[in-house]
Amino acid sequence: VQLQASGGGLVQAGGSLRLSCAASGRTFSSYNMAWFRQAPGKERDFVASISWSGSSTSYADSVKGRFTASRDNAKNTVYLQMNSLKSEDTAVYYCAARYRYGSSEYAGVYDYWGQGTQVTVSS
Repeated sequence: VQLQASGGGLVQAGGSLRLSCAASGRTFSSYNMAWFRQAPGKERDFVASISWSGSSTSYADSVKGRFTASRDNAKNTVYLQMNSLKSEDTAVYYCAARYRYGSSEYAGVYDYWGQGTQVTVSS
């Protein structure tokens, strides 16, 4: 499957953005999806995950209550709604897909990655 992330940009602190990740292929509903982010000079960190059905989500403590992951399997797309953005949210955001096995916070278990979209939050 190929993943294409979009929706990043420059936003002021306290603002909102919605990231999208469009997937190719007919078996999108078989993939558990996740969002990760990587700031300059730092490791790639888990942000959120969503199960294949969308019924189960998980979030990093740093974004809990501010970010919401969702998906539309009919459109082969997963979303990350980001509210109350902070300067520390500035990073390149990546979507990732894992076939059949459950969602995870560990980047190494994901099978496919999107190219990343830059999110910059100005204070």
